[in-house]
Amino acid sequence: MFPTDEEAKKTITAICHRMYEKNYVVSNDGNVSLKVGETALWTTPTNVCKGDISEEMLVKVDLEGNILSGRLKPSSELKMHLRVYRDNRKAGAAVHAHPPIATAFACAGLELAEPILAEAILKMGKVPLAPYASLGTAKVAEAVAPFLADHNALLLANHGVLTWSEDAWQSYYLLESVEQYAKILLYTHLLGKRVPLSEEEIKFLRK
Repeated sequence: MFPTDEEAKKTITAICHRMYEKNYVVSNDGNVSLKVGETALWTTPTNVCKGDISEEMLVKVDLEGNILSGRLKPSSELKMHLRVYRDNRKAGAAVHAHPPIATAFACAGLELAEPILAEAILKMGKVPLAPYASLGTAKVAEAVAPFLADHNALLLANHGVLTWSEDAWQSYYLLESVEQYAKILLYTHLLGKRVPLSEEEIKFLRK
């Protein structure tokens, strides 16, 4: 069941504020979208700080990107969100942000694939790295497309993180989990040691 327009706008606004408070976005970074029907969704506008965003600023579009309601223009990265919904029918919401540590991995060309954290395996498995594509172009959607059916979180090379799921808040919580996973991987690197889970334990977690 899809949320109402009012529910969707309230949820998107709350997620944007949470991302800004946690330093997952700065300035005008990031974007959020949430479906309210089979062919319609609400999304964040371009050039607006997520810490200042209000419900009145949001834009309603169809799955072709045509504006249905709202006075501002949607984010230039809307193409990426639309590709999520096109290629993964279960997806009901998508969140894109630049959490610092996960984004550092993306800028270093490193996926999050070390099986050292049980929660990461349960929630996401491996977080792959999509190749870089020029921002705001259709190439971004093409770059993420191969990963959309089989994953729920993705690093964007030299860019940031994209997460998606059936639910908007779950999509946001996946973003938190990606950042936590990256942070722990970084700490183990600084410690100079990490102990991966055994194949047997990984199979048990994936049951």
